[in-house]
Amino acid sequence: MADNNKAGYENTLLCVLFLTFGFVFFDRLALSFLFPYMSAELNLSNSHLGMLSSVLALAWALSGALVGAWSDRKGVRKPLLVIAVILFSLCSALSGLVTGFLSLLLFRGIMGLAEGPILPLSQSMMVEASSSHRRGLNMGLLQGSAAGLLGAVVGPPVLIHLAEAYGWRHAFIVSLLPGLLIAWLLWRYVRRDDPRPTPIIRDKEPGNRLALLKSRNIVLCTLISCVFLTWFVILISFTPTFLVTDRGYTPPSMSAIMSCLGAAWVLWGFVVPAISDRIGRRPTLVIFSLISACCPMALLFAPSPLILGILMVLTFTGLGCFTLFMSTIPAETVPREVMATALGMIMGVGELIGGFVAPTVAGFAADRFGLSIVMWISSSGAVLAALLSLFLKETAPSVLQRQPSSTHAIEGSYL
Repeated sequence: MADNNKAGYENTLLCVLFLTFGFVFFDRLALSFLFPYMSAELNLSNSHLGMLSSVLALAWALSGALVGAWSDRKGVRKPLLVIAVILFSLCSALSGLVTGFLSLLLFRGIMGLAEGPILPLSQSMMVEASSSHRRGLNMGLLQGSAAGLLGAVVGPPVLIHLAEAYGWRHAFIVSLLPGLLIAWLLWRYVRRDDPRPTPIIRDKEPGNRLALLKSRNIVLCTLISCVFLTWFVILISFTPTFLVTDRGYTPPSMSAIMSCLGAAWVLWGFVVPAISDRIGRRPTLVIFSLISACCPMALLFAPSPLILGILMVLTFTGLGCFTLFMSTIPAETVPREVMATALGMIMGVGELIGGFVAPTVAGFAADRFGLSIVMWISSSGAVLAALLSLFLKETAPSVLQRQPSSTHAIEGSYL
């Protein structure tokens, strides 16, 4: 009966957090999909788009790292999640009332502060409630498939329909209602659950946060986060505008292609982590990072919208990789006492470099050399992620159990 109760809560928590993080990306990506409608009215350029993406990422980086560490010390997660969802929903709605670039920049920055802690808090709760045999799958569904389904499959047609029918401002404003509903679901169904014992290799110095910087896996995951977020944020920020202005597609065609990208996001978001449960985290990350590098090239060279849509489904595999280096590998490397700190640091530094610096640089480069340059920058990020992944230490429990000296497969989290 106890096992059934734990399994029931595991599934309930997965469903609620799936909706929560999915809606985070619905709001985060709304700017990219609505930018072609906003740019003329607010007199915005590619540089402005890059800076808007960057300030949100900077806010994510700061709040994710700081709030994640604070929650580890205080043991508070559920109230923080509820407050964060309400706050970012309000800021997203207020984005529909802006009159210029500066006010939009302010609201996106505040929204980023609210959204930043949601991933490290959600994943640290999910890893504790997950069975060891489905840890990768659960975390992939939460981080990869949720964001893809609500942010990139549901988001484009809903937002573009609202923008076409009622204007882009209303598309932002209506996002408040589902945000309030999700905040209620968190308050009603999420509880603090005692972590079940898991066969994870733990550190010799639990609680020593400075020792995170000595861990090979944590340092490598942080570096991978920087370059892979460069791939993702540039791709997702500039692709809608690139398809409309450079490739000459209509907004409905752009929406259909972005939905193909979203379908791939949902599919690979859980398939990649599930594969890693079988063959290991490191080889999975290397293989699918290289496949991800092909996605920007498809956007550049695919001869027709139909072929491009097919290639999006086949090559947009990176969000499944995100679950591995941002959540699963760190969670299998560090003890519970510093888990949210580690996840927040990896996400925070990655957002700072790949989410804040890279889009701004790409935006200025696009204004000078054309939008095509951003696709080359994006592809380079995924290639670098594959190279860095080669040096990771394996953490998948099923793979370690097959090794003759599995107890020594990882020397400890702080190496």
